[in-house]
Amino acid sequence: MVEKFIQDHSGEHTIYQLWKNLPRKMMYQTYKVILSYLLSINKIAVDSDNVVGYIWNEQLGKRYKLKTSLRWD
Repeated sequence: MVEKFIQDHSGEHTIYQLWKNLPRKMMYQTYKVILSYLLSINKIAVDSDNVVGYIWNEQLGKRYKLKTSLRWD
């Protein structure tokens, strides 16, 4: 739910505003764990103003996964 909301509203909200505008409420600690995970796998980025943007490109990821010259560990 969080990832989909960020993808739909990329670049519109800060971290806190995003949490307040989620379609369903969740604990802030849980939300922060989800954000931390999405940051660690490079699906989102946070700028200096704490605005969250979705940066994952699914088509590009699929294209690179098909390359035999790349190794996936």
